[in-house]
Amino acid sequence: MDIGFQLYSARNYPLADVLEKIAALGYTHVEGYGGLYADPDGLKAQLEANGLTMPTAHVGLDQLEKPAETLTLAKTLGIEVIVCPWLAPDQRPLDASGWQRLGERLQNIATPYQDAGLGFAYHNHDFEFATYDGRHAMDLMLETAPAVSIEADIAWIARGKADPAPWLEQFGSRVVAVHVKDIASPGQNANEDGWADVGHGILPWKDLLSTVKAKTAARYFVVEHDNPSDIDRFASRSIAAIRSFGV
Repeated sequence: MDIGFQLYSARNYPLADVLEKIAALGYTHVEGYGGLYADPDGLKAQLEANGLTMPTAHVGLDQLEKPAETLTLAKTLGIEVIVCPWLAPDQRPLDASGWQRLGERLQNIATPYQDAGLGFAYHNHDFEFATYDGRHAMDLMLETAPAVSIEADIAWIARGKADPAPWLEQFGSRVVAVHVKDIASPGQNANEDGWADVGHGILPWKDLLSTVKAKTAARYFVVEHDNPSDIDRFASRSIAAIRSFGV
């Protein structure tokens, strides 16, 4: 499978060096985030110089509500799926009805992107797996946003104390992308916020990838680490582990 790289993982490293290194390792595409979009033409040139594409991109909620600007960005960079990546604490609903209203908002936000032929997805963290009236916030939101797809961050699902495999099966037809990220053993990697290189943590990634490929519509597999202390180590060990799974 083609393996992508979330550039947020490398936000503390020189972009030009990172693109060259991940291309040499065999990553075929990258996922963008807000801090990269100041010069879309320059970014496109850097990607092309390294034989990389950017089919998925994270765009903040406020920017998503400026569709004309965001559609221009997507056209320049060849983005195929626009992803809402994060809710700041003051944007997060506090009850079940609030999550349902957020779903309605996302459904409306998605329309101009879908009308332009793009996919529109939501990327989770752990807080969407808090429960309200016995149901996950994420599920409440998705119920009122039937046209919104999912970029499933499986490690964050696990950190939210949910079981990723059955959740992926339940919503598999809406999962268009996954973040391939690992969690360190308890007490390990405190300097990396408890994350681990893929295949070097506690998540059963070989089995999870089999589930994703068999039970979901995922087309994009994006390696991520939220705070790696060594970007070369993380990028090289993660892609090597994924290849070793033979999935």
